[in-house]
Amino acid sequence: MQRYRTVFKDESKLDIAYVPPRLVHRENEYRLLWEFFRYTLEAPGRMSQRILITGRVGTGKTALSQRFGMNMQEEARKRNINLHYLHVNCRENRGKFFLILLNTLLHFKPNFPRRGLSSEELLYALTDILDEENAYLILALDELESLILAEGTEPIYKLTRMQETRLGKPLRLSLICILRTLEPLEKLDESTRSTLQRNIIHLEKYSKSQLIDIIGDRVEMAFHEGAVPEETIEVIAELAEREGGNARYAIELLWRAGKYADANGFPEVYPECVRMAAASIYPTVRKDEILSLNQHQQFLLLAIARIFNQNPKAYATMGEIEQVYRVICEEYGQKPKSHTQIWKYVRQLSAIGIIAAKISSTGQRGKTTLIGLHQIPASKLEKTLSQALKCD
Repeated sequence: MQRYRTVFKDESKLDIAYVPPRLVHRENEYRLLWEFFRYTLEAPGRMSQRILITGRVGTGKTALSQRFGMNMQEEARKRNINLHYLHVNCRENRGKFFLILLNTLLHFKPNFPRRGLSSEELLYALTDILDEENAYLILALDELESLILAEGTEPIYKLTRMQETRLGKPLRLSLICILRTLEPLEKLDESTRSTLQRNIIHLEKYSKSQLIDIIGDRVEMAFHEGAVPEETIEVIAELAEREGGNARYAIELLWRAGKYADANGFPEVYPECVRMAAASIYPTVRKDEILSLNQHQQFLLLAIARIFNQNPKAYATMGEIEQVYRVICEEYGQKPKSHTQIWKYVRQLSAIGIIAAKISSTGQRGKTTLIGLHQIPASKLEKTLSQALKCD
């Protein structure tokens, strides 16, 4: 296999702002969103839409809306329809309706005055501009919770009811509202809430297998061929699944792991690079947790660290670990614990999140427990334990 100076082919494909051309495992939701807006293209101005997209962090809400918006604009252009998609993050605008409207207006009129007008006047100015330019707007309000918490019902009411004062005129504004759960809508009055809650697209959290597909898709776009082994992808998927099926976290982890591979001059993104990346994002395994373990738990953990420090793989078998554990016990003049006790230690270490334990797949010969070290670099763990055991 050809070796490269860097594992990356196109690092930009891992940027948080990058919107992929294909949304892996969100095809059904995309088709539904397109169906909701189909009539907007077929009969512009006859109907406006209000869509809610919900889902926890990292389920692809923003990417779904943005990819749809890009494609919608392109299709409208082919049909000579002056349609704009504008994505505004309410949280970045401090939940202020004035700032949201001002940034929307600046999209159409970059020299629009930034002061001297109320929110209501800005809203009327927006409708006037849309009329003047014979334009249609799909306004995506991301992190809608911030707007509701800051200003309550009034902004949403005005946005959803603005067409009622324009009898006989084209309906030019549609809304996509993006939020994690429907709970913040309880703060709205009943009439406003009922207007919004007609069309809801809920994104379920990604499973491990779905995360593997998503990561694999980004690997293909961002890395040189063969630079990211399958076991590395699996480790990233397992960590992202623990974070609530968070694909955003998985992609950040993938990027950081690639950076650690380059920094260490590795030809591939090894699982150890993922451990380094995970420790840099969420240092969940604290030194005091490791030092609070009993001596034989530390011996076992040192055995695991040594194995992964010497071999760039994702998992080791119980047999491999027990063998190194006995060697370490001999080094320190201690009698090894029984297999049953070692298994108890494995379960304890897994429960507190220091290691990962799983049963081997059917493709492997026999059934055995596989041990992984995902959230702390093996080199760092071995150094910490060696120093601690030397002091005992």
